[in-house]
Amino acid sequence: MNNDSVAHRRVNRRRLLAGAAGMTAAGALAGPFLGSSVANAAGDGHGLRIVDRNENGGRLQYYRFATDAIAWDPAVNVLLPDGYHTSGKRYPVLYLLHGGNADFRTFHMHENIINLTAGREIIVVMPDASTGWYSNPVHSNTGPRNWETFHIAQLLPWIESNFRTFPEYNGRAVAGFSMGGFGALKYTAKYYGHFCSVSSHSGPASLRRDFGLVVHWANTTSAALDLGGGTVYGAPFWDEARVTADNPVQRIESYRNKRIFLVAGTSPDPVNWFDYVNETQVLAGQREFRAALGRAGIPHEWREAPGGHFFRHDLFVQDLNGMLGRLRRAG
Repeated sequence: MNNDSVAHRRVNRRRLLAGAAGMTAAGALAGPFLGSSVANAAGDGHGLRIVDRNENGGRLQYYRFATDAIAWDPAVNVLLPDGYHTSGKRYPVLYLLHGGNADFRTFHMHENIINLTAGREIIVVMPDASTGWYSNPVHSNTGPRNWETFHIAQLLPWIESNFRTFPEYNGRAVAGFSMGGFGALKYTAKYYGHFCSVSSHSGPASLRRDFGLVVHWANTTSAALDLGGGTVYGAPFWDEARVTADNPVQRIESYRNKRIFLVAGTSPDPVNWFDYVNETQVLAGQREFRAALGRAGIPHEWREAPGGHFFRHDLFVQDLNGMLGRLRRAG
């Protein structure tokens, strides 16, 4: 059997397993699979081909795509506001990015996102990112893992082609937890005209501090969980230009005229090595980032809260209120 046949069979198996996982996530939705008047409303385009979906007329919609940017078929949950199907309104969009070793279902299955956003006039887009650090990696041993391309060049315009949004700067916010908080800061700096509001919940904001500990963190976790030994930034030698381009604390001017919201924990569990190291580094990096913003005269909001490395629902609700105050109102 040739390599192309083996690869085709492997991808098909991935699609079958991934599709089953997506159906499990969508199982919390009411109504039959592909069984409503809004089924098949969204179409292919922008380098994405839909291979699985659940559009049942409720708030939570699920899609899985084939894309040349990723060697397997990544998925997205799109959480619509109450009344979306009948209002005829356009809505602002929040791109909500998960942390490492998680997936597109995380905020739905573990963080109560449906209830946290109830009654809010905003679309929430929650895409897969594996443990790829919202990057196109320097090297992958598992085929294409170009998460930045998938999110920015493909998914964002696909959302705007298939849902009633405001396809403009004031119509988009980005937020995330942990690795996703870093991704939110990174995307905001690199794509200045895309997002008017950025929020990092326990996300690192300084890559080079402490001899590049966060770069090593990104390289190690991506190698183990996404890239089959490849790395986001290169090892043993980094792609220094890429680190600089992605490093929030080195991109301070890129945050001017935006709403900025930062959260970090102040008392991680010293017995839990993962919690302690991660949130200690997050807290120190966010303080460094905040100081740089302050020196540049860039307004920002921040919260330091007791506890370690977890997504704080109460602070997300505060953040959401701030986003809605900055974003273009639905209408």
